[in-house]
Amino acid sequence: MTGLLVALFGGGVPAGFAALFTRIANETSGIPSLQILLFRCVLHLFSLSCIRYQQIPCCGPPESRKRALFHAFVNVISIGFAYTSFMVVPSGNATTVRKGSSTVCSILLAFCIENYRLTGYDWFGLVGSTLGVLIMVVPDLLNLDQSTQLYDAVGYILACMGGVLLALGLVIFRGLDFPAKLVTVVFLFGTVGSLLCLPAMFLLQHPVVPMDPLTWVCVAAISTCALASFLCASYAVTKVHPALVCAVLHSEVVVTLALQYYVLREAVTPFDITGAGVILGSIAIITAQNISCDAPEDEEGVADGSSLRRRLRRRIVRHVALDILGLERCAQ
Repeated sequence: MTGLLVALFGGGVPAGFAALFTRIANETSGIPSLQILLFRCVLHLFSLSCIRYQQIPCCGPPESRKRALFHAFVNVISIGFAYTSFMVVPSGNATTVRKGSSTVCSILLAFCIENYRLTGYDWFGLVGSTLGVLIMVVPDLLNLDQSTQLYDAVGYILACMGGVLLALGLVIFRGLDFPAKLVTVVFLFGTVGSLLCLPAMFLLQHPVVPMDPLTWVCVAAISTCALASFLCASYAVTKVHPALVCAVLHSEVVVTLALQYYVLREAVTPFDITGAGVILGSIAIITAQNISCDAPEDEEGVADGSSLRRRLRRRIVRHVALDILGLERCAQ
């Protein structure tokens, strides 16, 4: 339960504000997406002080170093795609596509990579959140402006790819097993992101030097909100299944849509409102189910299979009881 609350309030809500500040910074001074990502990566580099204080390897232990670096690379590409899509299509639509694709991909990865079974309530919540995403996105895809159809399609493709890589990054992080892995992946994200974004920014985009205070405030807010969301989502995935984390992170869609309407004054259709309601209902179902089943050993069951053993014990007891009843009837 703790993981879901952390993902909801620490991962989804701040990420919804990051999309707003990204659009404002781009419209104010034309700052490109890779430059915003570079500023965020520089903020992550300050985690080196925590690593030096704890006296741990900067890149993790040798046996986990390749996976940790691959996790950083995947997350940098995912967020670069996301920031670019925020500037191409409406931020609410881009966020919706990204979170929807991350949920579907995390479910597929759970079947292909992890031996994990979701409960009926979890499936109901996942299907509901995916249905809410479809309600919001499909009408917009069917009514794309012909003059900007190719431009919008590229934006939606980038958002979808960003969601797929987000789910992959969560699964990779879940598989890392060494002390202080959270601060290690934060530092590696900043290092890999800085090395990738600095040359790519000059090759693919036109960097600018913002002169107005509003842009710098937005960049600082993006970096802070995104760092908080990154830490909370990474922590949550160690407590509950990545598919459930992605479903709860759909709260970012609702926050982004509200900010899109009240702050950016962009149109919000009845389909958007209906889809947001379905997503909120699905999150409520998943959260309520986990509250009712919350116990200390349930949180450990994700890692050591204790929940599976409890189900097996209950099944064995049930069969033994039935055998005893059958023997008693035969004796009578």
